[in-house]
Order: sequence, then structure tokens, then C-alpha cells
Amino acid sequence: MKFHKLATALASGLCILFCLTNATAAEDRSIRPFTVSIPQGNLDDLRDRIAATRWPDRETVHDQTQGIQLAKIKPLIEYWGTGYDWRKAEASLNALPQFMTTIDGVDIHFIHVRSRHSDAMPLIMTHGWPGSVLELLKTVGPLTDPTAHGGSAEDAFDLVLPSMPGFGFSGKPAVAGWGTDRIALAWAELMKRLGYSNYVAQGGDWGSPVSNAMGRLAPSGLLGIHINLPAIVPPEIAAVLAAGGPAPAELTQKERAAFDAFSIGAKMGNRSYAQMMGTRPQTIGYGLVDSPVGLAAWMLGHPGFSHWTYDTRDPEKSPDEVLDDITLYWLTDTATSSGRIYWEYGGGRSPAFAGPEKTSEIALPVAITVFPGESYQAPETWARRAYPNLIYFHEVDKGGHFAAWEQPELFSAELRAAFRPLRPSK
Repeated sequence: MKFHKLATALASGLCILFCLTNATAAEDRSIRPFTVSIPQGNLDDLRDRIAATRWPDRETVHDQTQGIQLAKIKPLIEYWGTGYDWRKAEASLNALPQFMTTIDGVDIHFIHVRSRHSDAMPLIMTHGWPGSVLELLKTVGPLTDPTAHGGSAEDAFDLVLPSMPGFGFSGKPAVAGWGTDRIALAWAELMKRLGYSNYVAQGGDWGSPVSNAMGRLAPSGLLGIHINLPAIVPPEIAAVLAAGGPAPAELTQKERAAFDAFSIGAKMGNRSYAQMMGTRPQTIGYGLVDSPVGLAAWMLGHPGFSHWTYDTRDPEKSPDEVLDDITLYWLTDTATSSGRIYWEYGGGRSPAFAGPEKTSEIALPVAITVFPGESYQAPETWARRAYPNLIYFHEVDKGGHFAAWEQPELFSAELRAAFRPLRPSK
């Protein structure tokens, strides 16, 4: 049985590599400029659909245990249908250099910002779900022009921000098999096409397993990775969590806190969205691509997304950012295609759990930043067990699951510090 599983895994990996190599040999490898231009009719249709919403009755509890609360989402939707302006988000994207290239038969949309500083380190960053490249835009300035944001020229990055296959303006794979390994190889091909012989990679949420896959596959030129959602739950702990058992007595205080966070999250259904998309992304998609309010409610059901982006009780939290992201999913019709990555990953497993990326096989340098508002705070003891070449581990005092979106200056400072040892010495 073990031999069969090994043979199957090897065959799958060889297939991905063979398909990628042959596809890129035959397809158009050009890098084409891209501009976002949504027809006004699409925006008018969105407002018409919002105006025709059939609202459900109010939940029977006073918390979110039954899902997103009616009193929270209704004001957001009313603003979406009357005062919200997508053209501002469109202008923000078009203010940056955007491109399209075809890799392994799929069009890949990406933002590519070169630093004005010489010797900038090339960096590719991967977004997550229900995020998009929009979640990374606030880091463009601090990363590419650090002297304007409290850093030094020696810390500058050339920045590559791709939209994952099935997300945003990237193409939608027509066949199965676009898991994290295949995306990792596509990113390596993208960096090669851009002429980068050495580079680093970063990711949170789905960007974490993609970056882990890049680290394990170790494509030529990759120097190291940074992640802010490390998949580091030890196998014996994952087994206890899966069985619903009590915390082992030998856990340290931080390990116990991480265990409790996972356990409480499971009991509250915080990862139910992952289980649904991991097993029935197509079924869910029929409703999400037809109802903008259904799509908004589904995305706001992600705890890391709704807790910071929009709160009716906090006047300082503008709804525009969250609506930019939801509108992007609506206009690109990617509710179904983006959800399939959960299915590819395996039955709805959250990217927070150790999975196919096999972190113990990553020999390249790994850096980790732990943000306090994350779904759990990764203990350093678990991180060092998971990554044999952990060169940087730091716990910061603010920020959450979408750290680049929430705390772009702090996030950028962390990347400068994490990758500094990998820069060539002068």
C-alpha cells in the first residue's frame, strides 16, 4: 500500500512537470500588457441584482454561530447597491503595471513593479481566499521603495503579484490538477520569463501552501520563502484534533493556546466553508455566481476576512475595501473556480493544517512571522519541528490573517528583516 501511494505521488508529480514543460514549449510565452476595463453594463446588472435581493429571515441567535448576521450584512449590501464605486478599485489596479502571460494553458494575470533602487531582490507574493491581489496592493510602496517608508535602499524588492489560476483576472483551468504544486511550478516559470535568476517567495492563507510547495520543489533560482500562515501542526497533535480529543498534558503554554484555537474553531464551524468548497465547490458555485448577496455572505463567512475588513460598529472601517474584493469575484465570475483549490488540496482541508506540502522536505531557508490576529498563533517549537532550515521566526504585536492588507508597513518591515540574510553580501 505504501509503495502504491508513493508510485501514485511520483506519477502525479511527473505528470505536472511533464505537462508544464510541454505546454510552455508550445504555447505563446509572450508577456502582454493588461488593463482592467469592466463594461458599464456589468456594473448596472450588479446593481439591478442587488436591488432585487430576496432577504432571508433574521437568525435566531445573537452571535454568528448560524452564519453572517442579517444586521451586519444588510447595511453593507445597501451601500454596495447605491453608493459604492468600483471604478476607484479599477483605477488603483490600472495605476500599476499589469500583465498577462499563458503558462500551462492558463492565462496568468500579474502585477509587476520594479524598484527604482538597484540590486532590488525579486519577490513573488501569493494571495489567498477570499482575498485577491487587492489584499497585497498596500505593500507595493513599502516593498519597492523602502526609503520612502522607513527602510533603506538595500532592502528594496522587485515585486511580482500574480492572481492564482481561477482567481481574479487569471484564466480558469478547464481540467483538474491545478493544486499547489502546479501553481508553484507556474510561478517558477513566471519568474524565469521575467528574467529573474534569483528570487524569494512569500505567502499567507493559500499563499502559504503554494510557497511551501515552491520551497519543497526548489526550482532553480529560489533562495527561500516567508510565510505568515505556517502549516506546522505536528502529526500527533493533528490526529488528536481530528478525533476531538483533549489537549495532551505535555504541551507548553503557547502550544496549548494553538491547540485550543484549532479546537474551538472546529467546534464553532469556522472552517466549514473550507469543507464545503473542498467537497462540493461546483454545487456552491451555482448560487454564488447568480446572487451577489449570496457571494458576499459566503465570503464574509470567512472569520479572518470579516473580522477586520468591515464592522458596522466601527466607523473607521470603510466598507470599500471589502466590497472591492467581493466585486472583483463577482465581475470575474470566479466564485466557483477559486473554490476548487480547496478540492484540489484534499476534501476541504484548511491551509492552516499540514498537508501535501510536506514541510520537513523543505531544505531551503524558511522565515515565519506570527501575527496576533491570526486564526492561531504558531508556536516556535512546532515551527522548528516542521522546517529544518528555519532562519527567521518573529511574533509581532498587531495584524491578523490578512496581514499585508491590515498592517502593510509592519508586514513589509517583516519581509525586509526576514529576507535580509539571503541578499548577496556587498
